[in-house]
Amino acid sequence: MKIASFLAAAAIAGCGIAAAEDAAPRTRTGAAVEKLHPIAPSRVKLQRGPFLNRFQLNRNYVIGLKNENLLQNFYLEAGLWSPRFRMTAMGEAARGEDIHWGWESPTCQLRGHFLGHWLSAAAYITAATADAEMKAKADRIVSELARVQEQNGGRWVASIPEKYLFWIAEGKPVWAPHYTVHKTFMGLIDMYNLTGNAQALEIAERFAGWFHDWTAKFTRDQMDDILDVETGGMLEAWADLYGITGKQVYLDLMEKYRRGRLFDALLAGKDPLTNKHANTTIPEAHGAARAYEATGDARWRDIAAAYWKSAVTDRGTYATGGQTSGEIWTPPFQLSSRLGDKNQEHCVVYNMIRLADYLFRWTGDAAYADYIEKNIYNGILAQQHPDTGMIAYFLPLEAGAKKTWGTPTNDFWCCHGSLVQAHSRHDRYIYYAGDEALTVAQYIPSELVWQREGATVGVTQTMPREADDHKVTGTEDEPRVRPNHWRIEFRIVSDQPSSFTLRLRVPEWVRGAAAASVNGEPQPAARPPGFLSLQRTWRNDLVALMLPKGLTTAPLADQPDTVAFMDGPVVLAGLSTEQRTLYGEKDKPASMLTPDNEREWANWLPGYRTVGQDPTIRFAPLHAITSEPYTVYFPVRPRK
Repeated sequence: MKIASFLAAAAIAGCGIAAAEDAAPRTRTGAAVEKLHPIAPSRVKLQRGPFLNRFQLNRNYVIGLKNENLLQNFYLEAGLWSPRFRMTAMGEAARGEDIHWGWESPTCQLRGHFLGHWLSAAAYITAATADAEMKAKADRIVSELARVQEQNGGRWVASIPEKYLFWIAEGKPVWAPHYTVHKTFMGLIDMYNLTGNAQALEIAERFAGWFHDWTAKFTRDQMDDILDVETGGMLEAWADLYGITGKQVYLDLMEKYRRGRLFDALLAGKDPLTNKHANTTIPEAHGAARAYEATGDARWRDIAAAYWKSAVTDRGTYATGGQTSGEIWTPPFQLSSRLGDKNQEHCVVYNMIRLADYLFRWTGDAAYADYIEKNIYNGILAQQHPDTGMIAYFLPLEAGAKKTWGTPTNDFWCCHGSLVQAHSRHDRYIYYAGDEALTVAQYIPSELVWQREGATVGVTQTMPREADDHKVTGTEDEPRVRPNHWRIEFRIVSDQPSSFTLRLRVPEWVRGAAAASVNGEPQPAARPPGFLSLQRTWRNDLVALMLPKGLTTAPLADQPDTVAFMDGPVVLAGLSTEQRTLYGEKDKPASMLTPDNEREWANWLPGYRTVGQDPTIRFAPLHAITSEPYTVYFPVRPRK
């Protein structure tokens, strides 16, 4: 791209929300706690490829939902709406787009949770793309929440009644009111932070006042009992509000919502997670992480790090990078007996990516970025239907598994909410700024406009097809078989000479060494894990990065002769309705799999098939599977 084009892009970005800073504005996150700083969404634009496709698919779903239906339970609680049912001849309500059903049904105790997710997704989409239609729709939703709040007396603005919280204080059974309420706070705070909607912050602050008064009635022991009923991300909301305002009231609430019964066990090195609901506690770890960033108090950081150690380091993951069975954490490294139809809840995938992002920014450790990459491909992409955009609540890992897809308006599981957030944030994990460096953590086609010491630096990341380099196919230089590497190019253009280090992640899956060149000149190679660093004064330069890959096997920790197959970070699924034993050398996957149907016109295709097996099984990327039965793990036996 020409320098003028980048300057124009920078000018456009400067007119958008949150463009003035490279880190997201309107928050008091302490720079001292981070080695790497996030890039504002307005600075990054996804380019043509699967991630942009999924983003656009998600945007169309988000924009297509009706305001009245999104707000139905808020209106209902405020006395502003009653459901209008279409009645069938049998006298039953016909399920249709006249109302949102499933977990958004007016009879569900989690009703209204989705709107907070929706607002958060709308805020990210608006910040990333300056989507005027999306911003207008989201602003309208916020203004309606203000009307609901006024109707409720000036503070309460939830989709559920206040009595639900009194019920949990009394020990009565009720389904996670804090979880539901937190989503509203989250959406309002994101609308303020990312789009500058001041009304959203006003609503959130008035709502927070209700909780400050309510919690003042309880002793520490009573509050701990309350927090045992799925608190969700309430701690993170208070930390966010403290980061924005610096008000003592939010420090008070942070201490009230410190979950000692979980946090103290983690800090003591115990295992409080085995067989416990995973997504109940991950948002509490987010709260500790955000509290550290907002206050600089290291005790909060220690909690977040201890959670990661218990959930990941000391527990292990499936080949996908995900965890859980039936929404609960498995025992440490005991995975084989938990393969089933309810593995890897999508909310867990999304929220663990968020926790990894916190830790990556604090430490700069490439292992966290590797974790994010594996979960993006084998969770976030694998659990969104590539045609309909709908969610698979779970990612089954049993033999002969099938994904079950949700519907646009009849389900609204928790994972519908994390779906719309996840696919609004693909740009969030690509680039990070440091004191003297730009770090590329994910390889996703994109453009970055970065302000650095008075210079406007543009970075275009592409993954060109091998055939694009050859005007005439079949030449000696063109690969004759499917390339066994990722090839990424970065065009770096600055409006004035700019000195910094470009740090390129060398993923854990790289076989051998990552090789780079600048303007055709080879640079020192780097082996995984870590980063390949290129320090120079940049003006108009082309960086080419080669990441060699190959087929690998990922064994189950407690059943090492049962393996999944991986192509780089991508899990391959066998199109099989039942478990099959494969024969070969488990550490040499090429003894069992070979490329299949690898080329179509100018495109290399990603499939494999078994060799020397009966019957032959074809393999495809797990994220490309939609309706086909599949098997991820295969027992491997030596050939006789």
